[in-house]
Amino acid sequence: MEILEKGERLHLREIVPEDWEALHSYASNQEACKFQPWGPNSEKDSIFFVQQAIRDREVRHRSRFVFAIVMNETGRIVGNIEMNIIDWDGVGEIGFIIHPEHWGKGYATEAALLILKHSFEACHLHRVSATCNPENVASIYVLEKIGMVREGVLRQDLLIKGSWRDSCIYSMLKDEWAAKHGS
Repeated sequence: MEILEKGERLHLREIVPEDWEALHSYASNQEACKFQPWGPNSEKDSIFFVQQAIRDREVRHRSRFVFAIVMNETGRIVGNIEMNIIDWDGVGEIGFIIHPEHWGKGYATEAALLILKHSFEACHLHRVSATCNPENVASIYVLEKIGMVREGVLRQDLLIKGSWRDSCIYSMLKDEWAAKHGS
């Protein structure tokens, strides 16, 4: 399978049909899905997610990029990360999830840097944003560690599991990426 972006410990690659079980191992986990607008998933939900990710990459003007986050040494999937082009003039949004058994190891940070590289250097985006629940301290830490700037809080902008939720919004511009990473 082709590696799209490779880091020190991880790489990103396209999702393939047989990935559904590895993804399901965390997509069905209550704690992993705590801040997600979906889940916990049934097996059918996880299979559908994989099928949809594959269909989305086959469209002529692809706007959704869903990648498995894979350990270089073992080939084990530790999570997935996604970038969606939300404006063809150069605006995208990222999101990620890591299996709870891999929390606190820096994998989300490494994967988020890889997806930003892909977003700015391969997709030539101008701006990339990310949102997260204000109570999701781990995601906030990752977004700040990778150099995204907190723009503010969108008040009760997302209905999740029957409750309205605020979202912290972060962003990075292509010039900021280039200044930090020399591209």
